[in-house]
Amino acid sequence: MLAGVPVEIRPAQATDVEALARLAALTFPLACPPGSTAQDQQAFIDAVLSPERFADYVADQQRVVLVAQSDDDLVGYTMLVAGEPADPDVRAALTIAPTIELSKCYVHPDHHGAGTAAALMDRSLDEGRARTAGGMWLGVNQLNARARRFYERHGFAVVGVKHFQVGGRLEDDYVLERAL
Repeated sequence: MLAGVPVEIRPAQATDVEALARLAALTFPLACPPGSTAQDQQAFIDAVLSPERFADYVADQQRVVLVAQSDDDLVGYTMLVAGEPADPDVRAALTIAPTIELSKCYVHPDHHGAGTAAALMDRSLDEGRARTAGGMWLGVNQLNARARRFYERHGFAVVGVKHFQVGGRLEDDYVLERAL
């Protein structure tokens, strides 16, 4: 909640994809490490966070996209991806099966510190349990100390490392996991 404004957490709908893409374009660069260029960030946004991609994500039965809505505005979102991880480094690091990935977890900067991220996380954990996952995992850039602290407060621990492509740059991520 921000300044007394309630936030509703709900599944994303097809009508949300344009707003999701705008929110993603705003929030993704905030999680990138200092050496990441605007060009690399934009290449990732264009390839992975476009309205077309969000339309695919919302329609995909293996994914759950949740949004935080305040009044008529989307102020945060998460995306869960069910199934075995494709990345061999991730598969080798994980200790709990079956698992679900917390692929995205972003909140508008105006809502940082207002409890929106925690509400999204709580609902995401509930969704993972509802899909009968035994654990949840995520990747976080090794230089993103703020995000790591947030995830650790929510029960995640580092279990390995992986790489993450952002445009032409290969980033180093920690793999975090928690039981559900």
